[in-house]
Amino acid sequence: MASIQIGKQAVVIGAGMAGLTAAGALADHFDNIVVLERDSLPSEPICRAGTPQARHVHGLLLSGQRALNELFPGFEQDLVRAGAVPLRAGLDVRVERPGYDPFPQRDLGWCGYAASRPAIEHAVRHRVESRANITLCQRCRVQEVLAAPNGEAVTGVRYENGDGERSKTISADLVVDASGRGIPTLGLLRSLGRPLPEETTIGIDLGYGTCIFSIPDDASTEWKGVMTFGQAPHNSRGGLMLPLEGNRWMLTIGGRHGDVPPGDGDGFLTYVKALRTPTIYNAIGHAKRLDGVARYGFRESVRRHFERLDSFPRGLLPIGDAICCFNPVYGQGMSVAALEACLLKRLLENSREAGDLIAELASTFFKQMQALIETPWSVAMLDFAFPETRGQRPADFEMTLKFGIALIRLAAEDPSVHKLTLEVQHLLKPRGVYRDPDLMQRVFAKMAEA
Repeated sequence: MASIQIGKQAVVIGAGMAGLTAAGALADHFDNIVVLERDSLPSEPICRAGTPQARHVHGLLLSGQRALNELFPGFEQDLVRAGAVPLRAGLDVRVERPGYDPFPQRDLGWCGYAASRPAIEHAVRHRVESRANITLCQRCRVQEVLAAPNGEAVTGVRYENGDGERSKTISADLVVDASGRGIPTLGLLRSLGRPLPEETTIGIDLGYGTCIFSIPDDASTEWKGVMTFGQAPHNSRGGLMLPLEGNRWMLTIGGRHGDVPPGDGDGFLTYVKALRTPTIYNAIGHAKRLDGVARYGFRESVRRHFERLDSFPRGLLPIGDAICCFNPVYGQGMSVAALEACLLKRLLENSREAGDLIAELASTFFKQMQALIETPWSVAMLDFAFPETRGQRPADFEMTLKFGIALIRLAAEDPSVHKLTLEVQHLLKPRGVYRDPDLMQRVFAKMAEA
């Protein structure tokens, strides 16, 4: 069945993962899609100024991998060609958590890939650029989203480019705000005198540092990566080391509320040595460091409740971090962005006729994406295990923690439960599967043993 054309032109603000995947979702339904990116886009898979977090470990969850494959059929082979390292779920990453050093390693039946954020984004960008009706415009800084005189509908975008010319305008039937912070959307709402969405925040004051190492010839063959957790609530330090394309390890370490790694190489190694377990330090102690220490800070997870607004400008759709950004420790950002793009794609495909779909698009999207972000947001809520965390602590949080600890103990013993927890972690299944009566009975039995 032929795709329904929703409009003539769509504009996407931002060429990060959210913007690129959104452009892919729109490609079959608009004559033209223009992506405006303020940064310079490198022709090679290297870090760029506009994504400072790209210098740190990124996880592409299996749900994100499958979502990218849905948007760009054959994308997994793109990852292979880019040198991504295959990882057997449950087996290839050594997980060290209090009481389990390591957690039982089992092959749980599927394969993911480890690669740098620049390599993943470059592969997605190549796919987007291959679409004849998508134009990527770099060094274009969006100044504002434009609306009709009555403020009911968006008409386009005003931007300035890097050649020093005065501001330009571009018309659009749909504007997708994938700018990250959502400043264009919030700016338009303010200019129209409309209420801003309510926000739920979880203040974590996370700071982390990253170095890249050559994988030595005598590296362990028992694992390809290591994830080390501290002992909450007193020790927030943790580390994640994954393989990269080019026979390298990328190691990110960090902590909260001021307990962050130094910016020099010796200080970085001292911080690693003080992690709860010695595995990572022993692995890199004699490995060649290939770069300096890159550092980054993340203040808080933020969820904007656009779904609670009574009305919203026609033809405007925020997406990705503009709606919800999560603690990067959990590696959910890229995957949630790709899943949101798949939701957008399905909403456009399932429309039997164009009609005025754009008028209903935002409200439908906001409503349906709540189920999508419920599980990753519930993971972000676990940050309340640390007493310094700011925000509204859930009333039943102590029970949630006890349930989670018992669930981990059960997963260590039962491979089927281990697989289920990893499916939830990879956003393949909703957290609601833990409410299965039989599973709950087994978890409560574990809680009683404590």
